[in-house]
Amino acid sequence: MAADHRTTPSARDTTYEALVAEGARVPTEGWDFSWFEGRATEARPSWGYAVSMAERLSRASAALDVQTGGGEVLGFALGKAGRRPPLTVATEGWPPNVAKATALLRPHGVAVVAVAEDDPLPFADGAFDLVVSRHPVRPHWAEIARVLRPGGTYFAQHVGPASVFELVEHFLGPQPEGVRGARDPERERADAEAAGLDVVDLRAERLRMEFHDIGAVVHFLRKVVWMVPGFTVEAYEPRLRALHERIRADGPFVAHSTRHLVEARKPEPSARPM
Repeated sequence: MAADHRTTPSARDTTYEALVAEGARVPTEGWDFSWFEGRATEARPSWGYAVSMAERLSRASAALDVQTGGGEVLGFALGKAGRRPPLTVATEGWPPNVAKATALLRPHGVAVVAVAEDDPLPFADGAFDLVVSRHPVRPHWAEIARVLRPGGTYFAQHVGPASVFELVEHFLGPQPEGVRGARDPERERADAEAAGLDVVDLRAERLRMEFHDIGAVVHFLRKVVWMVPGFTVEAYEPRLRALHERIRADGPFVAHSTRHLVEARKPEPSARPM
């Protein structure tokens, strides 16, 4: 989402119906959030994931980007890398994103492979020395460990627990602790270690978000579909209208995203005793 902008007077003066219609017709393919410029903001994690990814790509010989979305983050990182890995592959499961990522990443020499989120990765054991992922739906630790070479690294930014739950709970009501605690970074550390990886860095941050009009809310919920599963304007019209009136009366709706940075390595095989 846009880094730091404020709503314009014209947006505040636009009717509920016009704002909702605009948010409902914007295409949702890929992970380009430029449409939110002036409509919503989200603070960025301090670690600068895409730039850090570029540094690691410049040292890699074979890299895999899991659940690449529209390929925007990988494309940016490859453009910043001092050198590109001789082999780079990306996976994506949503057909519109597969097409978008293919068009974006082909000039970088990247093959995009259509793989459903829950399917095994279609690569040989130990195929990559670097696996990256930004905001995977869920990390499949056993598969990540399998395709990494000994000494290889998984470097990713994950969505954390109760992310944007101020917005989620406006529409769905209070969520149980089991739902709020999902994606806990310490639980992910344990799962990664159970798959045979050593977690060498794990950092978490809570980041301020602001939604300046109801059209931005509609577009966000259509784009990030797991926030309010089955979201449609028609199904949630009373809650949308109530939130529209709240924003007009009180200013931007404030929520908080949670993110964590994960760096995990596959250990080298232990030296065999003489």
